Amino acid sequence: MKNKMWKAMGLLGLCTALSWGMPAEAEAAEIAVETSTTLYAKMDVPVSVKETARTAGADMSQAAAGQTYEVVESSKDGWIKIKTPEGEGYIQSGSATLIEKTQEKVDESVIQRRQVVDYALQFVGGRYVYGGVNPSTGVDCSGFTRYVLKYAAGVNLSHSSKSQAGEGRTVSYEEARPGDLVFYGKNGSINHVALYMGDGRVVHASTEKTGIIVTNVMYRKPVKFVNVLE
Repeated sequence: MKNKMWKAMGLLGLCTALSWGMPAEAEAAEIAVETSTTLYAKMDVPVSVKETARTAGADMSQAAAGQTYEVVESSKDGWIKIKTPEGEGYIQSGSATLIEKTQEKVDESVIQRRQVVDYALQFVGGRYVYGGVNPSTGVDCSGFTRYVLKYAAGVNLSHSSKSQAGEGRTVSYEEARPGDLVFYGKNGSINHVALYMGDGRVVHASTEKTGIIVTNVMYRKPVKFVNVLE
């Protein structure tokens, strides 16, 4: 019984040690749609827009009932600061109704990067062929990244991992985004390239034995991350 307990404790210790040694994963997937809310003031009655937040202040302009202006500062001491064609001015808070408008902005670069990764993933399970240029029939590591980025994003790259490492803009692991290239090497020389998927994973034409696969980005120590999609 004691031997079984010691074995269990030893296994638990091994699992804990392995978890401590694992590299930190990259941040979660990017958000393609950004939502922002803007506050507007709709005039309930004709209003004098003041240059200062004072009843006796000079008039800047007149706002007709029903007109709507963006709010710069919400109600403070009975006044609202708004943006008008004549500049920023003040109206009394009781003379307008505040309206919130939500806007969505689509980040096209996030969508493009997702499309690049999705395009690459369709070839998982394909053959590795040294010098190959088409993942449907067989491809090597740089041939794979070259093919994917050409047909998924219109980016033309050289057919060599060493050459591709010199194209685009170098970024850190923390800055790396889906669709970026990850380079690996030995003795200071680049000898492999993979496509970063995000969340700490890469898809690449690995070896003749494994073919095109998905692995952890840290399956080998990366030498360089490069952004070629800007």
